Amino acid sequence: MTAAPLRPAHLRLGVNIDHVATIRNARGGLHPCPLRAAELAAAAGADGITIHLREDRRHITDADLDRLAGAVALPINLEMAATDEMLAIALRHRPHAACIVPERRAERTTEGGLDAAGLLGSLQPMVARLRDAGIRVSLFIAPDERQLDAAARLGVPVVELHTGPYAHAITPDAIAAERARLAHAAQAGAALGLELHAGHGLTYDNVGPVAALPQLAELNIGHFLVGEAVFVGLDAAIRQMRALMDAARA
Repeated sequence: MTAAPLRPAHLRLGVNIDHVATIRNARGGLHPCPLRAAELAAAAGADGITIHLREDRRHITDADLDRLAGAVALPINLEMAATDEMLAIALRHRPHAACIVPERRAERTTEGGLDAAGLLGSLQPMVARLRDAGIRVSLFIAPDERQLDAAARLGVPVVELHTGPYAHAITPDAIAAERARLAHAAQAGAALGLELHAGHGLTYDNVGPVAALPQLAELNIGHFLVGEAVFVGLDAAIRQMRALMDAARA
């Protein structure tokens, strides 16, 4: 086994701006602008911008990706389904990172982790082509050792742990159990030499126990920040999340 990496001194924050585009698309037109959101996120302390170009283009569009790729100074993390169409788009734009996620047209948002273990054969050539293009590949997976092992076998450098079950847990026992599951997966992933990210459903109220996990290098947060921005503005929402993450890590 590879030795576990050192605890990251700075827990990175990737801001997902998908739902800025969701609001725009509700009425059509150009406002609010995802590019402006990305620029505001950078000024507020974000370390990267995450976008999910879905098959049905329900929020981020191809035109958004074109604009962001040419204008945003921060690294772009492109969430994508494991399809030929999305592979071609990723290879054309060559974002800093591509996170392969499960995708179903009927779902409101990503509802579970990618079954990397079950899709090992079909994922191998896609991961290889992305890696050969200089794109940093990650997999969005459940905090499960079987999926971590599959990620290591695929040779991806990064996995993002799905925090949805933790974020949606209600009782103290359920919350503690899901947090322990995340902690165990973080330890197991680090022992495999993987860089650990996490995200989905994180808020001001629940981010602390996740941010405190020493193996994590990055959190990706979007929906809550865009929703909170309705009340306090995007700059203030991101700065508050950044402060909570820093406090938990300290």
